[in-house]
Amino acid sequence: MTSSAQPVPEGTVRTAVADGIGTVEFAHPKGNSLPAKLLVELAEAITTVGADPAARVIVLRSAGSSTFCAGASFDEFLAVSSPEQGQAFFSGFSKVIQAMIRAPKFVLTRVQGQAAGGALGLIAASDYSIAVRTARAKLSELQVGIGPFVVGVVIERKLGLASFMHLGVHADWHDAEWCERHGLYAMLVDDIPALDDAVAAHAARLAASNPEAMREMKRVFWAGTEDWGERMAERAGMSGRMVLSEFTRAALERFRGR
Repeated sequence: MTSSAQPVPEGTVRTAVADGIGTVEFAHPKGNSLPAKLLVELAEAITTVGADPAARVIVLRSAGSSTFCAGASFDEFLAVSSPEQGQAFFSGFSKVIQAMIRAPKFVLTRVQGQAAGGALGLIAASDYSIAVRTARAKLSELQVGIGPFVVGVVIERKLGLASFMHLGVHADWHDAEWCERHGLYAMLVDDIPALDDAVAAHAARLAASNPEAMREMKRVFWAGTEDWGERMAERAGMSGRMVLSEFTRAALERFRGR
């Protein structure tokens, strides 16, 4: 077994490879939220494990037993001071999404709790996701004065335009059954022990499958995404400009104070 850990301010990304399964785990004390540096480390970790011949499948997970991911860092939202800085900040999720879909092996995501904002982009970029029945999800961007522009690219691809529009406009919690019904989650289980069993079983099965077949399936799954880098960069610019507005600043402060 090989393993490594890359510490980042107020968060960590850890990787491990054993028995053909590469695991990438991120952690942050604020609901496993993802500040910019952590997003960079996460994208790099996925790319590294994806290139490791000892890993035939990737399991993406977060630490703890409650929240899967609270999305982007609100503190960094408020620290943005220019459109360029804003575009760079919102491009963080783009880097992770592209690392996931470009990895030449399946990414299986373990969702142990609720997911908000950019977290839905990570789940949608997975090739397969397993969640507990308490794993609510919401696209909260409109509540903080912006829109789900960057992650919307992959969410629309995975769920379809109508479901993406519903998530973006409703901007509130949806239960796990809704998420499974519309394709965000591939499978639901009752609790954390069942989740760990299901993830382990599916990962072991995939690790024993034909690597070439999985690589070609992955290429077929994500065909037509070659321009996503440019598209998400443009969308990140939209968010970067919007986050500087007085309306959005006030909305962020109200949301953070809840």
